[in-house]
Amino acid sequence: MKTLRNGAFALALCTTTAIPAFGAELTIAIVNNGHMINMQKVAEAYTEETGVKLNWVSLEEGVLREQVTSDTATGGGQYDIINIGMQEAPIWGAAGWIEPLEFGAEYDIEDMLPAMRNGLSHEGTLYAAPFYGESSMVMYRKDLADAVGVSVADNDSWDNIKKAAAAMHDPDNGVYGACLRGKPGWGDNMAFITTLVNSFGGAWFDKDFKPQLESAEWKAAINFYVDLLGNYGPPGSEGNSFNEILALYNEGKCGMWIDATIAASFLEVDGVAYAQSPNAGNPVGANWLWAWAMAVPAGSPNSDEAKKFIEWSTSKEYIKAVADHPEFGWGKVPTGTRASTYSYPEFKAVAKFASAEMAAIESAAPEATDLKPYVGVQFAAIPEFPEVGSAVAQEMAAALSGAKSVDEALAAAQKAADAIMAEAGYY
Repeated sequence: MKTLRNGAFALALCTTTAIPAFGAELTIAIVNNGHMINMQKVAEAYTEETGVKLNWVSLEEGVLREQVTSDTATGGGQYDIINIGMQEAPIWGAAGWIEPLEFGAEYDIEDMLPAMRNGLSHEGTLYAAPFYGESSMVMYRKDLADAVGVSVADNDSWDNIKKAAAAMHDPDNGVYGACLRGKPGWGDNMAFITTLVNSFGGAWFDKDFKPQLESAEWKAAINFYVDLLGNYGPPGSEGNSFNEILALYNEGKCGMWIDATIAASFLEVDGVAYAQSPNAGNPVGANWLWAWAMAVPAGSPNSDEAKKFIEWSTSKEYIKAVADHPEFGWGKVPTGTRASTYSYPEFKAVAKFASAEMAAIESAAPEATDLKPYVGVQFAAIPEFPEVGSAVAQEMAAALSGAKSVDEALAAAQKAADAIMAEAGYY
């Protein structure tokens, strides 16, 4: 191994990876989540050793998706490395928008969790390497739940979730029973909403890819969502996504939060417990599956250097570097990507969420079924989904804010989705 030194911690580069020439520059578009922000500090040692200058463009996830999609689809060449996920990677790889990835033996691709590797591949070829992976789960304040005499179980009923939220809800003292995503975006509010709809037995499309947004299952799920957040959520929930709710939770303002398992790495309040995602009689699809991954846009003049950086930043050695970093440690390592991470005693000692996170990842069911004829849990792996999901997201935010009734919002969502799918030639 090639060891890099940066202050009190060490990084390692695989000897199979040639060191790039000094003077190279990479522009990297990342989502503004905690692990990505931390990477900017950890990667200072990479620049010190290799001479490769790293230019970071950190964006809120909705903005990131829009800008990266536009630039990559048109061959704009603005970025050398981009953050994408499981919705984009197989589709963009098949379309030739991003380059295939192949790494040296020491990278140990067999250590990558199968759910992550499969979700980022097309026909067996990896097109994006996972920086961190996630499912979703319930993160709740057990101390508050115990104080009011309620409990939350694995795969609990939504009725019991509402009961627990109602019992913990104490807005006079700054505590809201449930904090959930409401900010519009196909990967924002629709990530949670889709898993909710799944658990009610609904789906985005039927077998002919006709949108099903006015089905009884969608109506039941959205009415439940609007009622739960309207009565027991924080004000202005239609503006909250991951980072906003993380801040609220760490301020002690949330009784429970159902969201990405990766959030557990950044929770700073006491009394937190974890449970597998709720359901309404159909547990398949009740928890999502995602990875924020790193890919190289096709035609990048710096593709060789970009792939070397991705190989390093998604390796086992990178995880150890975060663990050894004086500002981070084992509690802040990226999770959900490699089996080996969960074998370290130091990690297991501080990551009380580890077993719940792994159970959620392993139980996620992205495969197509008779109920949902498409791959994906909280998204549909078809090229049109980002447009459909974004249109529907706006309507769901309108229902949550009270600007429209649930029926009005779903009718408008159905009309928009029908138009997009018809124009795409599905019917």
